[in-house]
Amino acid sequence: MHAVVYSRYGEPPRLVDVPEPDCPDDGVVVAVGATGVCRSDWHAWRGHDPVPLPMVPGHEFAGTVAQVGPLVHGFAVGDRVTAPFVNGCGRCEWCRAGQAQVCPDQTQPGFTHPGSFAEKVVVRAADFNAVRLPDAVDLITAAALGCRFATAYHALTVQSRLAAGEWMLLVGCGGVGLSAVLVARALGAHVIAVDPSATARARAGELGADVLLADADPATVRRETGGGAHVSMDAVGTAATAAAGIRGLRRRGRHVQVGLMLADHADAPLPWGPVIAQELEVVGSHGMAASDYPPLLDLVASGVLDPSRLVGRTVGLADTPTELMAFDQLPSTAGIVVAVL
Repeated sequence: MHAVVYSRYGEPPRLVDVPEPDCPDDGVVVAVGATGVCRSDWHAWRGHDPVPLPMVPGHEFAGTVAQVGPLVHGFAVGDRVTAPFVNGCGRCEWCRAGQAQVCPDQTQPGFTHPGSFAEKVVVRAADFNAVRLPDAVDLITAAALGCRFATAYHALTVQSRLAAGEWMLLVGCGGVGLSAVLVARALGAHVIAVDPSATARARAGELGADVLLADADPATVRRETGGGAHVSMDAVGTAATAAAGIRGLRRRGRHVQVGLMLADHADAPLPWGPVIAQELEVVGSHGMAASDYPPLLDLVASGVLDPSRLVGRTVGLADTPTELMAFDQLPSTAGIVVAVL
C-alpha cells in the first residue's frame, strides 16, 4: 500500500510502498478515506515530540473497516468509523472509568505506531477505541474532528465545564483555538478571542467570537466580560500565554491548558497569587476518549456544530508531505487541510 514515511527528524517525508498492516486480534484495519494534516504531526516530524523511526504520520482520520480481528464484537467490515488520537488499552482503571485519554498504556497512530497518512491504518482495542459514524457525518468532517475539535470539545465540556451564557477567554486562534470558538458558540457561551495576528482574529470573529483582542490585557478582559472570563483556554502553549489565560479569569474561574508546553516552557511558572487568593482552577486537557464522541457527533449531525467551516481545502495523499512541511512557516488561518484518499 502507499504511505507517507519519514526516517529521520526533519527529513522530507516520502510517499512510498509499504506492507499492509497486520490486523491485531482485538483490532480493526481501517481503509482511510480522509485524514487531517495537524501541527502535532509536525512536532513529531521535527523531533519536538520524539517518536520511533521510521514513522508514518497522521492521527486524524476516518474511513471504512476493511478487516476485523477475531476478538472484536462491535464492528464489521464496511462500517464507517473514526477513532480518537489517544487509543486506550481498554483494561486499566482509567479506561474502565471512561478516561482513556490518560491511559498509561495508550497508543497513538502517527506517534507510537504507523498513522493515517496511508491507505490503511490500525485501530487497536477496537471495541473500546473505534467510533461508528452517523450517516449524517461524512468522512472529511469526521477527519476534521479527530484532534482539534475533539480536544477543544473535551477541554470545554469536561475539563472546564463551560456553560451557556458564560464567557470563555481564548488565547491563540490556531486550529484548536478556532475549533474552540465553534464549540463554545454551540454550547451557548460567549467568546473573547486573543491573537496577535489580525488575520487570525478576523477568522475567529467570522466563526462567532464576540470580542477580538490583540493581547490579553487583564483590565481589558475584565471590562469586556463584566469581571473576567468564567473559563480561559491557552491554545498556544507558552509561559506567557498560560499566564495570560489565568490572569484573565474572574474569581473562581477555570483555566484549561490545551497548548502543548514543550521545550523551555515545559516547567513554566504560573501566577500562583491569583490562583490561590481567587480560588482559580487550573487543569490540563489531552484529547478525548472514544466514549465521549457520541454527544459531539450529535452536535455535528444536528447541524449545531459545523466543523466543515474550518476545512480550508482537500488534497491528495501525495500532497501531505508538502502540507506537513509547510508548518515550518507561521501557522496558517486558511483552515484545516484534509487529505482525501
